[in-house]
Amino acid sequence: MKVISWLSLYLLAGGMSVMASEQDSVVMTVAGKPVKIDEFLFMAKKNGAVNLSDAKERASFVELYKNFKLKVAEAEAEGVDKTSSFKEELSEYRSQLISEFLSDEEAEDRVVRAEFDRMKEMVECSHILFRLPEQTVSNDTLPVYNKAMEAYERIKAGEDFQKVAQEYVAADKEHVAYEYVYRLLPMQTVKAFENVVFTMPVGSVTAPVRTKMGFHIIKLHSKPANPGKIRVAHILLPFKKDGSAEDSLQVKKDAEKMYEELIAGADFAEMAKSRSADVQSAKRGGELPAFNPGTMVREFEEAAYALNKEGELSEPVKSKFGYHIIKLISKEGLPEYDKESKRLRRLMAQGERNFELYQAFDDRMKAEYGYKLNEKSYAQLQDLCDEYFPTSKEFYDKAKDMSDVLFVIDGKEFLQKDFVNYMQRCPFSTKTYSGDFMHEVFELYVREILTSVEKSNLKKKHPEFDLLMNEYRDGILLFEISNRKIWSKPAEEQKALEEAWIKELEKKYPVEINQKVLKRISKK
Repeated sequence: MKVISWLSLYLLAGGMSVMASEQDSVVMTVAGKPVKIDEFLFMAKKNGAVNLSDAKERASFVELYKNFKLKVAEAEAEGVDKTSSFKEELSEYRSQLISEFLSDEEAEDRVVRAEFDRMKEMVECSHILFRLPEQTVSNDTLPVYNKAMEAYERIKAGEDFQKVAQEYVAADKEHVAYEYVYRLLPMQTVKAFENVVFTMPVGSVTAPVRTKMGFHIIKLHSKPANPGKIRVAHILLPFKKDGSAEDSLQVKKDAEKMYEELIAGADFAEMAKSRSADVQSAKRGGELPAFNPGTMVREFEEAAYALNKEGELSEPVKSKFGYHIIKLISKEGLPEYDKESKRLRRLMAQGERNFELYQAFDDRMKAEYGYKLNEKSYAQLQDLCDEYFPTSKEFYDKAKDMSDVLFVIDGKEFLQKDFVNYMQRCPFSTKTYSGDFMHEVFELYVREILTSVEKSNLKKKHPEFDLLMNEYRDGILLFEISNRKIWSKPAEEQKALEEAWIKELEKKYPVEINQKVLKRISKK
């Protein structure tokens, strides 16, 4: 989307000042359309760009603004505002602008920064997962939880974590899993798991932790500093499929010989192109995309991060794929917050993390619009969710006629059945049900209603909204018509064309300047 402000072509951009008491006064009329004081001051006083008390500067700005409005009138006369591209761009901007008003930037930034700070560390952990079957309700989770607690008590009593895990996996591979994670970074797992593993003491074991996948018993082995991204190139000499021990030994010897050749001065990139089995990286001289810890197999990763100088080579490194010779290109380290925050914000706005991101705004809107929850009505629905899956027919049949008031927003009552209907079309994944599922969907429902109410009050609460929309609208028209008439022509001709065009527009469209109002403005 083009970000166009007509004023940016002439003046500095910034804040706004509006004199509400003079909103019905007209500064000028161009092509039959009035320019009111609020609009005029909004544009003139951005960052103090125009000193209206200075007669010369005021007159200059009036002339500038008049010419701008004449061009907008011409664009409208040529139907620019009727084109699909114009409508799409204006609609996109409106959506963007609304989203800015429907947020708490400071609070959201604190949440994003906290996640960024967490990225300074990574964890090494193991966990046992006791899976929940699909379409599970709360009352059916107890047997799974009890099994997880049984395993936890054994570990707590001193039994080896991995040994206990292997026993439960062997007994029920379908519903129990064990995983050792060499490196885990924030945003790489579900929020509930992340919140626990990044805050627990090194060497400790948690009691069963509930996530949407089931119950986890987590052991934290270490929490090293995150070195950030690294960029390397490699040459891979692969193992033969179903190869013998002698075949593997030969691959090792070939890798050692290649390493000696490289040390002696052979060109790494050329050797990668001709001899590496990693076809995609070979095309780039062995170069791989930059990666974070936990991305590659452990042996490869440890060898790569052990390199210190750009151009340094590793000795042949064995992995399950074969032998690698790795060349360090650069260590990029951790990104700066300003560069990383947009990516984090985008990721956190999705799924379960958005509740944390938007919590401050939700709370503020609840307070502003007098949100009141009927705890009894809510508990009735929760009890029903404990018996039936919330998107099932059984649940709907029992809940569809529940008509007690669930909550009140802005004086309007919302009933239990209203929320039941919403749950039936809930956008969340519903393969398994946790005690938090209904709460999450409920909070989403409340947020949608609060947002709708806030949108309806947007213009009343934020008078600048219409002014910003009008500025952007006129900016698009100015850009398109100026491009047609002036900017598409040779640069040396543009000044003369501009002057001739303005004279033509002045003849074509009537202009009235209200000097009385301008003088009054200059004294404010």
